[in-house]
Amino acid sequence: MSPAIISVETKEDISQNLIIKPPASRLSLHGNIRIPGDKSISHRALMLGALSEGETKIQGLLLGEDPRSTASCFQAMGAEISPLNTELVTVRGIGLGNLTEPVDILNAGNSGTTLRLMLGILASHPSRFFTVTGDGSLRSRPMSRVVKPLLEMGAEIWGRKGNSLAPLAIQGKSLKPIHYHSPIASAQVKSCILLAGLMTEGKTTVTEPALSRDHSERMLRAFGAELSVDPSTKSVTVTGGAKLQGQTVIVPGDISSAAFWLVAGAIVPGSELVVENVGVNPTRTGILEALAMMGADIQQENQREVAGEPVADLRVRYAGTGSVTALKGCTISGDIIPRLIDEIPILAVAAVFAQGTTIIKDAEELRVKESDRITVMAQQLGKMGAKITELPDGMEITGGTPLTGADVDSFTDHRIAMSLAIAALNATGTTNIQRAEAASISYPDFITTLETVCK
Repeated sequence: MSPAIISVETKEDISQNLIIKPPASRLSLHGNIRIPGDKSISHRALMLGALSEGETKIQGLLLGEDPRSTASCFQAMGAEISPLNTELVTVRGIGLGNLTEPVDILNAGNSGTTLRLMLGILASHPSRFFTVTGDGSLRSRPMSRVVKPLLEMGAEIWGRKGNSLAPLAIQGKSLKPIHYHSPIASAQVKSCILLAGLMTEGKTTVTEPALSRDHSERMLRAFGAELSVDPSTKSVTVTGGAKLQGQTVIVPGDISSAAFWLVAGAIVPGSELVVENVGVNPTRTGILEALAMMGADIQQENQREVAGEPVADLRVRYAGTGSVTALKGCTISGDIIPRLIDEIPILAVAAVFAQGTTIIKDAEELRVKESDRITVMAQQLGKMGAKITELPDGMEITGGTPLTGADVDSFTDHRIAMSLAIAALNATGTTNIQRAEAASISYPDFITTLETVCK
């Protein structure tokens, strides 16, 4: 690989610019890629390990900033967690209900999963007081979606703007079970309530408008919780009072991280990539279905089950004629959205290179992620020449217009940074991605891997 293709410039404030300049001759991507562990599963393994009796061993844990925030919070409440410097992490739990009152503020960093799920745990620990916060981005993200059902359960929580923004103060107490009808399909909302229900006498139920990812349900069962799922009503019920027992958890590769390489292989002429050990839980495979609708050539190989989660290797080949991809525009909306919500930024990149118009709807959740991902993707890809119209709940993208390198900004959003990097591989000229260090939140080795597969 020519060093001129990819370079990193570190600024005085320690932020990084990722500079990508594809060669005039054809660039293609080849190789086998091992992606980081699934972020959602990594968070839950650390939390349930801390709440369990005995030892939990986690293999393949994501070593990004978000799981480090989770580990730090639970260490501050008495759990013993080995240093997160290898992918094998040991947690010695202290048992459900035995978290100690921390002497300092719990900091969730940039991690919405850490903060939202942890609120359910903290609110249900009687006679203990907790204060939680996060970085500037997290302090602007809505917490009312989990605070509201917790208040219905009898929780005492105080925060900014009507208890909707961090920092939040929590006085733990004994809660009452509820049947919560969530207005949105959100694994974070569902998981928060189920975790609160672990220490609540009786049955706590969450019903969603569409099924969200089910990592919490699978893992709660594995750790010993009494839990039932009714797919016909899209409801999950947990019965309080069960003891959790430490387990061995094997974390599969994160399909959200795999998505960047799937799109890269589909849009860069002559490419063929194999992404290994990817979790293909049916509640997470919306990205595979969307790319299939667009005409991408992706095959699942070596399908297997690892620690209760379905896993496969994903092979993606460029399908097109010359620089014209085989991808076609389509409409992506409805029940598939909760199963690919985190992958929409990179899906927008695929749509830019597809022929025809792609419409993404029912994704207003994107506006309250680490950034307003609808506005940011429309603006930043627009700087490169993409034709994108914002919708209140998504985007309309007219594909087929060549991109030109430009100065763009990640807005410290990890998925924006990586999506722009993939777009830059197929652009003419130099793209300068500001604050690209954000990628380390979920994919610490993204830039190194990018350098490896560029041929």
